[in-house]
Amino acid sequence: MKNGGFMKDALILFVITLISGFLLGGAYQITKDPIEKATEAANMAAYKKVFPEAAEFTSDDKMEAAVESCNTELLSQNFGKVGVENAFQAVDASGTALGYVITSYSGDSYSGVVKISVGIKEDGTINGIEFLEISDTPGLGLKAKEPAFKDQYAGKNKESLTVTKSGNAGDGEINAISGATITSSAVTNAVNAALYYVHSIDR
Repeated sequence: MKNGGFMKDALILFVITLISGFLLGGAYQITKDPIEKATEAANMAAYKKVFPEAAEFTSDDKMEAAVESCNTELLSQNFGKVGVENAFQAVDASGTALGYVITSYSGDSYSGVVKISVGIKEDGTINGIEFLEISDTPGLGLKAKEPAFKDQYAGKNKESLTVTKSGNAGDGEINAISGATITSSAVTNAVNAALYYVHSIDR
């Protein structure tokens, strides 16, 4: 009798688990597309911020292959745990190439990963950067999102940049956020990953 009761309970538990699994799976499918669309819209908004002159952003097999080879080469650079997620060519309404928009990241930020969109002109000049993901400390690392820090990158034309605490950044330098040098370096190295992609791609 006890054994029969155990089997009944096990069967009930199995049915509940099975139904829960179907419900969770259904909820995932229902929310998956809206989440993907929202992410895509947020990314597109960031691309437009770093390259407002562009009418569209295109990619091809060659650029995608270059992302893979770039990430392999970045392992031997001194930029830490960085990588390039994707790359697009920014083109104007007439189809003329203006430069690139690169999504790059660093896993060395104070609270983990920082992901950015970087606009880089054809001549290698940074057009601007925009944050896609950062979860650093409010009042410290999150100051990276403020114009005082992120606007420093625009107009820089170097193959790589470094961070300085001097407050008097030179051509290839970025002034660190006071009290958040780790975040400052992570963002700068994410930018360096994007620059590396643009300078290494076979155009």
